[in-house]
Amino acid sequence: MGERRPPDPGAAAGAARTPDPAPVPAPAPAPAYYARRGGPVRDWWILLHPPYTAWHLGYVVIGASLADPVHLSTLLATLAAFFLAVGVAAHALDELKGHPLRTALGERVLVTAAALSLSGAIALGIIGVTRVGWTLVPLLVAGPVAVVGYNLELFGGILHNAATFGAAWGAFPILTAYVAQTGTLRAAPILAAAAALMLSLGQRSLSTPARLLRRRVVRIEEQPLWPTAERSRSTTRCCSPRSSGPCARRRGRSLYWRRPSRWPA
Repeated sequence: MGERRPPDPGAAAGAARTPDPAPVPAPAPAPAYYARRGGPVRDWWILLHPPYTAWHLGYVVIGASLADPVHLSTLLATLAAFFLAVGVAAHALDELKGHPLRTALGERVLVTAAALSLSGAIALGIIGVTRVGWTLVPLLVAGPVAVVGYNLELFGGILHNAATFGAAWGAFPILTAYVAQTGTLRAAPILAAAAALMLSLGQRSLSTPARLLRRRVVRIEEQPLWPTAERSRSTTRCCSPRSSGPCARRRGRSLYWRRPSRWPA
């Protein structure tokens, strides 16, 4: 049998000093759950906000469906007008303010897209006035004012609030679609518009924290959650770059939040 050699303490010390590999940072979350990676097609796709634009156009269909009969050509023109005004113009103007969707679309491209789309929507509205009468004119004026005023926060930001969003996003398309079909306004579309207003307000309240997490939060730090008796002696700060942001704590893989007094718009 060969002679057993004693372990080399130097080698053991060297192995102990080997640094651990640096942790690989997690990729930043996409600005929206429907975002796709890379290229101009991805930029335009995310700019259109497909699920929310489809939801908005659904209100147009509801409003038109309350009329009897439903004129298909008028419905298609109304859908096209709202797609241009909200799906393209409103979202392009929103992207102008700090690029929250992180697209590579330049300012000139966004302004051009917004101007052309809003002009097209207004042109379709003028055609509608020639067909159904002057009852459509107040809606034709209110629509562009809401699109530009809300997204660019004009007039001191007085229109950039939940009430304007609910009215413009939910109630307005139902009322406009009905008036475009009939030239009048009755109780049924008003009740439907009130329901759409409340649904839109609820959606905004629920989606605001999600947008904050995806677009503004830098990171989420794991911290121990102490028992109730010891919790007062521990401080657990979270991930928001603003001191007034929400607080998060983890126990294993469970994450919960304390809602701040006011979410950023």
